[in-house]
Amino acid sequence: MAQHETVYILGHKNPDTDSICSAIAYASIRNKISKGERYIARRAGQINEETEYVLKRFGFSQPGYMPNVGTQVKDMDIYATPHLEASMSLRCAWDMMKANGITTMPVVDAHDKLEGLITVSDISQVFMDTEGSFLLANARTQYRWIAETIRGTIRTGDENAYFTSGRVLVGTANPDLLGEILEKGDMVILGDREGDQLEALNQHVSCIVVGLNMEISDRVMALAKKEGVVIISSELDTFTIARLINQSIPVGYVMIREHLVTFSTEDFTDDIQDTMKSSRYHAFPVLDPKGRCLGTISRRNLIDPRRKKIILVDHNEKEQAADNAESADILEIIDHHKLGSLETMTPISFRNQPVGCTGTIMYQIYQEQRLEIPPNIAGLLCAAIISDTLMFRSPTCTVHDKMAAGALALIAGVEIPQLAKEMFRAGSNLSRKNPEQIFYQDYKKFSTEGDLVFGVGQISSMDEDDLQMIREKLVPILKTESEKQQVPMVYFMLTNILEESTTLIYYGQDSEKLISVAFGTNPENGAFLLPGIVSRKKQLIPAIMKAAQLLRNSDLTD
Repeated sequence: MAQHETVYILGHKNPDTDSICSAIAYASIRNKISKGERYIARRAGQINEETEYVLKRFGFSQPGYMPNVGTQVKDMDIYATPHLEASMSLRCAWDMMKANGITTMPVVDAHDKLEGLITVSDISQVFMDTEGSFLLANARTQYRWIAETIRGTIRTGDENAYFTSGRVLVGTANPDLLGEILEKGDMVILGDREGDQLEALNQHVSCIVVGLNMEISDRVMALAKKEGVVIISSELDTFTIARLINQSIPVGYVMIREHLVTFSTEDFTDDIQDTMKSSRYHAFPVLDPKGRCLGTISRRNLIDPRRKKIILVDHNEKEQAADNAESADILEIIDHHKLGSLETMTPISFRNQPVGCTGTIMYQIYQEQRLEIPPNIAGLLCAAIISDTLMFRSPTCTVHDKMAAGALALIAGVEIPQLAKEMFRAGSNLSRKNPEQIFYQDYKKFSTEGDLVFGVGQISSMDEDDLQMIREKLVPILKTESEKQQVPMVYFMLTNILEESTTLIYYGQDSEKLISVAFGTNPENGAFLLPGIVSRKKQLIPAIMKAAQLLRNSDLTD
């Protein structure tokens, strides 16, 4: 892994307290034991009230939001092009392109805001199509770029002024005829004859170019200064000056300003590749969120894009992972659930333990690495264990969870019963949430080997009245959310922590039959009362899976 590479640590799409707290803790662990890599906790969804309370209680901000871990433009090797402004000459642009081996360049202002785009073919087209002598004036060319292009020095006059009217002529006629050829405002290329130079001044030209660094008399210099005429002395001969001078026109005169194809650093490669392939350009400007141009990317970037490096905690199901997880490089998984559907391209470190909480595994890793646990991290992990084990009432709870929670509570300086009471009160206070927000607060999708897909949400509370209120809000939307998620069956667990029981509401064909087979009971008033059932992971899901298998075998026998 490259030095200073960023690795993101994420929980599941509908993050609970365990997934958020474990991601933060593991980022802290890895940053202490790793050399050079940077580990950052992220969240794949919106946090719930319980988690929000825990984070504030122990002094943490929410991890940044990352619902999609697919490759983005900012993950690519963005080519940092040289700084090219619209006022610079075409010659300058050409030299930059040649030196850097590129054919397309973004044109930016002094603040790196994109103004246009220029290509080698655009420059070549100007030179091929140029026949008239008014090009420099029409392009409003600055004298300092004229001087630079023809390897000259401005002897008198304002280098920052612009040539805005008149023609560019080569003064080869004798002085008498020169007066008839020149017009006011013209630019004339001359030799060292003082008479020619004086005649040009008499005709009120705007600029005189003298080749081969020839001497310019004091008389000519004084008159030019008085009249405000620019005099440029060049080391080149007259022919070469005439050949090169049109290359001094500003980039802004040639560049493309409209219908530019640009990409944001936040764009995903899946969304931009068709645009790149269908465009005539070979390179595309990349803008950061503030609109600054960072450089360009090309079609070659799509061949082997650099994928995000991620570590997953508290889940290993594809349906629960952030979008495009299969497109990222999954380096590691730390979980306490059953084996899921995620696949990786290469072998990875996969730590999966039969404990009640990923936070317990984090505590063990701290011990294994002999790292001191900061009190605020200890508070997060203690809260995670309390949440996932329903304060040790869940059948998923093990002696390891209880021991870890006790040790973490001592480090954090908290009382477990009081912390649990405050957490669960915060988590069940859903009066400000609409039914959809409540439904997705802790919702997960599952699938069986027989391609049965179903979703299960859960809310836990110590107050039965709160649970009854939530039930009244959720029953009307079960059908809508089932159709929206394209999930044939949905269930929602309303779990009473003190009574250690769950009221299960449901929707979908065969959803009632599946629970009846799983628990050998019938519903009452549109819900199943399941005494002793508090764990989705260890009690409800295995029972549903087993019932689905029994029904499938029964159908095959029939």
